[in-house]
Amino acid sequence: MSASALRYQPVVDRNVPLREEIRTLAYRHRRYGAGMIYLKLRQRGMRVNHKRVERLYALERLQVKRRKRKKVPVGERQPLLRPQTANEVWSMDFVFDRTAEGRSVKCLSVVDDGTHEAVAVVPERAMGGNALTRVLDRLRVERGLPRVIRTDNGKEFCSRAMLTWAHQHQISLLLIEPGKPNQNS
Repeated sequence: MSASALRYQPVVDRNVPLREEIRTLAYRHRRYGAGMIYLKLRQRGMRVNHKRVERLYALERLQVKRRKRKKVPVGERQPLLRPQTANEVWSMDFVFDRTAEGRSVKCLSVVDDGTHEAVAVVPERAMGGNALTRVLDRLRVERGLPRVIRTDNGKEFCSRAMLTWAHQHQISLLLIEPGKPNQNS
């Protein structure tokens, strides 16, 4: 046995308090990665190196798991035909804008594909599936309903409320292919 191994005194781990602090921050803020934990430590006044925080974060196995992307089921492809009459096919989508104070405004735009007429433009701060069906019920009274509604894969258009409404009124919903916004221009 070598003399250096015989006389070796283990060094006390100076990272124990920092590890505890990283662990408590990671459990409090579950979606924060090592970079945000480092910023939180700096905000608390601790002088620590970002590489040290990343190393201890990885040793504690605190890595944030990646969220899986929701897969939109691939429907059958249908050619984009131009309708010959009014109220045959409507296209719907949301347009976003900001007010002068910085708050966002969400505008539902409904366009008749046969006449290129704007059937409705409804500005709201937020609009879910139930509010969307109320707007379509109002349009049903004022104008009548189309046979087909073409939309993108937004959560409002794929919601349970929208699907049941379309089924009740015998309207077929056509979803555009993901990543092809020109199909619903």
